[in-house]
Amino acid sequence: MPNGTSPPPPKIILASASPRRRALLADLNLAFDVEPAPFDEASVNASVPEELVMALARGKARAVAKRHPDALVIGADTAVIIDGEVLGKPRDVQDAHRMLRRLAGRTHRVLTGVALCHLATGREAVAYESTDVTFGPLSDDEIARYIATGEPMDKAGAYGIQGYGAVLVQGVKGCYFNVVGLPLYRLARMLRAFGVEVF
Repeated sequence: MPNGTSPPPPKIILASASPRRRALLADLNLAFDVEPAPFDEASVNASVPEELVMALARGKARAVAKRHPDALVIGADTAVIIDGEVLGKPRDVQDAHRMLRRLAGRTHRVLTGVALCHLATGREAVAYESTDVTFGPLSDDEIARYIATGEPMDKAGAYGIQGYGAVLVQGVKGCYFNVVGLPLYRLARMLRAFGVEVF
């Protein structure tokens, strides 16, 4: 670059179909495109939850980066963990009820893996964030009424903390945005390493 100036930051692509991640990234006032990743999550075999969410985030970022090598691609994956088991999205209403009954009155962990991939420079960064979430006690009627809202059916652990699910949560220890799906504090510092400043 002339006069020793730094090159402009790369174009950013969010490799996710999640409207929650899109909204969180938009809150940082960054220009970005959205392109859901064509990635087979079943291809990842990892028994340690932290490794699983990072591997899934990396896989999503790499899949989109192959189509946009000059872009900085952000991949993310969120999982709910209780008793060492990963709770994904519920298969049906009964599965959602089972998950919420298991979480009721207890503390669980929410992990989000975040990956940044810039193929043009061969650079990649992967990390994860962990947050403890405590639910208050729930009756079967409360669980049924929450499920009837439809909110749990497309969310890991069968709840969304940013929606009606907020009233299920007694306390949060750690990054709240991590529970929504994108740990902004960690992401901002990862972006900085790639020459992208939030402010």
